[in-house]
Amino acid sequence: MASTHDHPGEQAAQEPIRLMAIRDTPLSVDEVLRAVGDDAAGGTALFVGTVRNHDAGTDVDGLGYSCHPSAEDEMRRIAEKVAAEYPVRALAAVHRVGDLQIGDLAVVVGVSCPHRGEAFEACRKLIDDLKHEVPIWKHQRFSDGTEEWVGA
Repeated sequence: MASTHDHPGEQAAQEPIRLMAIRDTPLSVDEVLRAVGDDAAGGTALFVGTVRNHDAGTDVDGLGYSCHPSAEDEMRRIAEKVAAEYPVRALAAVHRVGDLQIGDLAVVVGVSCPHRGEAFEACRKLIDDLKHEVPIWKHQRFSDGTEEWVGA
């Protein structure tokens, strides 16, 4: 009898990156969830980043995201690294650019793996590395009239 890890569903998928985009239009959690659907996945983890109404004790009125032309290529590089490190069945990431309001979706990532623990770990790695390595900058506008660039 073969061990569970010998089953093809336990291994990383051949083409796990299903959706990778930077958009100036509203994002959809449903689109990302559909993109990472896979019959061999027992666990799917999603992360949804939204624009919050405060930062470091200061009220935020809104913000804008901008990116370097290489940002989507960098997202793909990171996604490939995560897919190589974990048994990813499917992976997706979309990030918004342009002006956003409080409550708008700024980023949605999803990962499906054979098991939930792997899905959680891979999703966490994906969003953390995207946030730290992709040249996307946030320009926050505060209610007191000040503003701040983050990640620039």
